[in-house]
Amino acid sequence: MTAEQMIAGLKQLAVRARTAGIKIFGGTLLPFENETFLPGAWTPAREKTRQAVNEWIREGGAFDAVIDFDQALRDPEHPTSMVPAYDCGDHLHPGDLGYTKMGDAIELKLFE
Repeated sequence: MTAEQMIAGLKQLAVRARTAGIKIFGGTLLPFENETFLPGAWTPAREKTRQAVNEWIREGGAFDAVIDFDQALRDPEHPTSMVPAYDCGDHLHPGDLGYTKMGDAIELKLFE
């Protein structure tokens, strides 16, 4: 899937939510270099796609708010990977500490 295809789908979700009077929050895509869940799924091209989609989520204005899960879990020394402590071990899914960190990244005032 291309970044353009993913963005088109996200735009549709946002339009449909707003048309129905529902707030919609966008969450960025997590880094997944060296993932072992689907070996070979991470490639430099897919990383470019992830980054392009995340940039659009952050800057595109389609959502009522953005929750930056990427920023919360990425390794500052290796931003294409999760902080090891947040990883469940497959380099794709967060572990308990990672999910806690994701929850902490959500501003509760969004639900007021």
